[in-house]
Amino acid sequence: MTLQIGVIGTGAIGQDHIRRITQALSGARVVAVNDINPQQARDTVARYQLDAIVHTDAHTLVADPAVQALLVTSWGPTHEEFVLAAIAKGKPVFCEKPLAVTAEGCRRIVDAEIAHGKRLVQVGFMRPYDAGYRALKEVITSGSIGAPLMLHCAHRNPTVGDSYTTPMAITDTVIHELDVLRWLLDDDYVSAQVVFPRKSSHASSHLADPQIVLLETTRGVRIDVEIFVNCQYGYDIQCAVVGESGIANLPEPASVLLRSNARLGTAILTDWKQRFIDAYDVELQGFINGVRDGALTGPSAWDGYAAAVAADACVKAQETRQVEAISLGARPAFYPR
Repeated sequence: MTLQIGVIGTGAIGQDHIRRITQALSGARVVAVNDINPQQARDTVARYQLDAIVHTDAHTLVADPAVQALLVTSWGPTHEEFVLAAIAKGKPVFCEKPLAVTAEGCRRIVDAEIAHGKRLVQVGFMRPYDAGYRALKEVITSGSIGAPLMLHCAHRNPTVGDSYTTPMAITDTVIHELDVLRWLLDDDYVSAQVVFPRKSSHASSHLADPQIVLLETTRGVRIDVEIFVNCQYGYDIQCAVVGESGIANLPEPASVLLRSNARLGTAILTDWKQRFIDAYDVELQGFINGVRDGALTGPSAWDGYAAAVAADACVKAQETRQVEAISLGARPAFYPR
């Protein structure tokens, strides 16, 4: 069976997912698209030679009987509305992050999905699908380094635009760590603090950069995440897990070791899309397979809610410069670990 997918939002990430479905993945095809800019939607259909209907209204697309599952890749503040509409129609939906722009919005989606009685939502956190993070999790699960005690992480970008703000270091950048580290440790957060080192001269006047997020989990694991979005030298993701009897590091992306011009070294990526390009493919293929098999296994609406709650605490900690509690509440039995 070929899964018939409708895509809401044909911007950069929407088009990239359409390219994947059309050119790289199996078992699905795009049959309907919508965008706030109808011409962009039509141009996307033409660019990828889709046999697809262009809906001028997103809710009409959701209701289209030909659409069996949805991709929501529109502007973030619209995500909650369209995901709730998909749940109301009983249609599986892959939603790029954020699931909703507030924790309360995420919780409404969680409650709607539970009321429906079957998992329909997968959130677009791609890092659990990255081969390096999966290898790191296997080491932790095996017990070969003992119980994790500390994590030292970094999320570095070469540069960001002038519209990037201090809270965006949490909501747009470290949000990926907030998700993947919960998954890596199979643990939840209980507190967050943000500290500000000396400011980089490359940061815009309104941006605090770098920042350090300090987290504590329910099992007492301490995590520090350096966020440095004007590091200049490249896109660099680091994660070191310090265990009772050893240390495990996130593998570096494969790169040729080059001896040239009296130097020995490897190239550093500068584009986040290239760093995780394979993970995006595996992630979306996993959604297609999960819909086909009747059981989604990727990041859930609860994971989206947990990330949003932690992000809210981190943003508050930016403002107060204090340790802020993170209260997630009991995980519903509907979402088994």
